[in-house]
Amino acid sequence: MHIKPAIPSDAPAIHYIMIKAFENDKDKAPPSSALKETVESISSALYEGERALIGYIDDQPVGMVRFQIQKTSLYFYRLAVLPEYQGKGFAKALLKTIEAYAKQNDLSRIFCKVRAAIPKNVSLYRSIGYQIYSENFVQKPNGVKIKVISMTKHLTS
Repeated sequence: MHIKPAIPSDAPAIHYIMIKAFENDKDKAPPSSALKETVESISSALYEGERALIGYIDDQPVGMVRFQIQKTSLYFYRLAVLPEYQGKGFAKALLKTIEAYAKQNDLSRIFCKVRAAIPKNVSLYRSIGYQIYSENFVQKPNGVKIKVISMTKHLTS
C-alpha cells in the first residue's frame, strides 16, 4: 500500500472509504455519526486544519485515517479500510504511518476513542501497543448512551 497525505479535493475518496467501512456497523444502536458525514463536511474539515492519510493499491484508494494535532498529541479517528481489504494489514500500515508522522513532529503520544461495541477495533489497537486509559458513556442526541473506550500509545523517539 502506498500512503500519502490527503488534500481537500480528496474528500470524495475519504467519504467513500469511510461510508463503505462504517456501513458494517450501521445496525449498532445508534449508528456511527460517520455515516452522517458528507463530502462537503470532510472537505471543510480538511480546509480548516484536519489532516488525513489515504492508502492506495494500484492508484485506487482503499483505506484512510483522519487526525488532528492537539498540543503534544495526535488524535486520530474514522480509521477505515474498504471491507474487501480488511484483515490484510492496511489499518496497521496507516497507524504506523501516523505514528511515524507524530514522531517526526515531536509529539509524545497518539490517542483515539473506540466504541466498546466494536471489540475488533480495541483488539487491533492493543495489538500494536495502545492501552486503555478510560472508559465512559457518551449520550447521543436521541438519548441512547454508548460506551466509549479511550486508548493511547506513548511514543519514544
